[in-house]
Amino acid sequence: MATATRLSKLAVAAVATAVGGSILLQPSLSSNDRGTSGHALDSYRNKINDPTAVVPPRSVQESALIGASPVNPLDILVVGGGATGCGVALDAVTRGLRVGLVEREDFSSGTSSRSTKLIHGGVRYLEKAVFNLDYKQLKLVFHALEERKQFIENAPHLCHALPCMTPCFDWFEVIYYWIGLKMYDLVAGRRLLHLSRYYSAQESVELFPTLARNGGGRSLKGTVVYYDGQMNDSRVNVGLACTAALAGAAVLNHAEVVGFLKDDASDRIIGARIRDKLSGREFDTYAKVIVNAAGPFCDSVRKMADKEAVSMICPSSGVHIVLPDYYSPEGMGLIVPKTKDGRVVFMLPWLGRTVAGTTDSNTGITMLPEPHEDEIQFILDAISDYLNVKVRRTDVLSAWSGIRPLAIDPSAQNTESISRDHVVCEDYPGLVTITGGKWTTYRSMAEDAVSAAIKSGKLKPTNECVTDKLQLAGGDGWEPAYFTVLAQQYLRMKKTHNGKVVPGVMDTAAARHLSQAYGVLAERVAAIAQNESLGKRLAHGYPFLEAEVAYCARHEYCESAVDFIARRSRLAFLDTDAANHALPRVIELLAAEHKWDRSRQKQELEKAKKFLETFKSSKNAQFHDGKHN
Repeated sequence: MATATRLSKLAVAAVATAVGGSILLQPSLSSNDRGTSGHALDSYRNKINDPTAVVPPRSVQESALIGASPVNPLDILVVGGGATGCGVALDAVTRGLRVGLVEREDFSSGTSSRSTKLIHGGVRYLEKAVFNLDYKQLKLVFHALEERKQFIENAPHLCHALPCMTPCFDWFEVIYYWIGLKMYDLVAGRRLLHLSRYYSAQESVELFPTLARNGGGRSLKGTVVYYDGQMNDSRVNVGLACTAALAGAAVLNHAEVVGFLKDDASDRIIGARIRDKLSGREFDTYAKVIVNAAGPFCDSVRKMADKEAVSMICPSSGVHIVLPDYYSPEGMGLIVPKTKDGRVVFMLPWLGRTVAGTTDSNTGITMLPEPHEDEIQFILDAISDYLNVKVRRTDVLSAWSGIRPLAIDPSAQNTESISRDHVVCEDYPGLVTITGGKWTTYRSMAEDAVSAAIKSGKLKPTNECVTDKLQLAGGDGWEPAYFTVLAQQYLRMKKTHNGKVVPGVMDTAAARHLSQAYGVLAERVAAIAQNESLGKRLAHGYPFLEAEVAYCARHEYCESAVDFIARRSRLAFLDTDAANHALPRVIELLAAEHKWDRSRQKQELEKAKKFLETFKSSKNAQFHDGKHN
């Protein structure tokens, strides 16, 4: 009965948006809702999880930003739509503040979509804490474990526990890693995902069939397995943006800050000049505090305020590659804590394929970082030492590079000793900068940034931070078996090339994918697949449906072809060639949603192909001898 009621409400919402019904920006909490954090939390949960709620259209969000004036400013304007920036927007709006956010490209278009996909519990910090007797490192472990637990609970459809296997080729390694991970279990306590354990060589090979029994003249003695979290990073990021929008924040992607507005008397920043990159128009918006959460680009934002600002960022390049699923079994990862040159290498199942990495080297800051061939080859060579299958460059389906915005420690000699912790500072009046840190701790980073902004602007929140108990849109009521609802109650209606509509089953692969990508909101996507005959797959061998393009354009601020293939779906990251083949249909569907003319469609195709060229699969690799400096 509850499912039927939810379905009917979702159907009403889907029809309302499909016919272009007007949607108003969600109002802030009424005075009756204000008071204790508990009451505020309940109120925001109700707003976010209302089955009929939809995010305000982009035009409404832009109008809200334009409407912020010197006499009626926003409380906080966030610059940057990555994990931290969207986390700041969600934290601030759920404290009862007026919030805006602008992102130059798309939500998660930078570092946040190019991560390792792991939600780390800080196991490496524990090793440093023990051997260096470093209490600060131990505090980082406790912090990471607590945030990992909350992360998974707040986005259960997008995150899960993943067992990670470490191969041991002598008995000292077995004892060393087993003791270390048992200490980790003890420290984790109630935050533990699952107990670590030892597997014999025979058990290990049964669990991980491609694992080599011999390597470098040594025989496998066994493996030690512990659990970490894994996520679909850009979909978590988009979920943060949409959840903030449902809570009342005005979030706007493809909107660039081109300058700051300053008060002549106090020289304090009081707003920003924004350029809408889709329309080309510029406008001013005003805020009591600007929060700079621009990741690797935070220094360029700081230098808009002060040309003499000293750089805070030491950019580090992390390269990952994607291989076919047969390299790793479903549900078991492989992590080598120390390779021949001391680096960490891993191989993890992810969305039906295998992701492997990573490198850690100095790099420049660029909008579209590209992996270099020597880095790809390093990963291939490193994992080949631990596998019994031939590791081939031709198997690389996609390869990408991400820039880690490490906060500089003046005494550091290399990127490994630079702090992975975050830094919050206000080195220009009215501009609070948050940088460094990592995906796992995005929520607490956002909390610290908002608290600093409240202090800077003498803001008056109506309640304390509630994001530690707030699930993202689609997460409330979701459970792992939810995909069966989709499989049982929906069809994938498909149009043939001659326009005839034929029914197709909502198979397990498609249903599971929708469930894990959209949570309980997957029913909206399934309804589009069934009612609008958009049930075809976009690429052979992948579960992504045409209906997702329409849904993301209507409900997730998907404004370009790259937005969809890279961040709403993960096709570009999983398989560059498949993404190329899907592009024409993706653009056709987006053109129908956004009323693009032929010129815009051609432009979208060119942009997307140029973007995909930076993903160095075996089919578009550039083999060269250049090193990554």
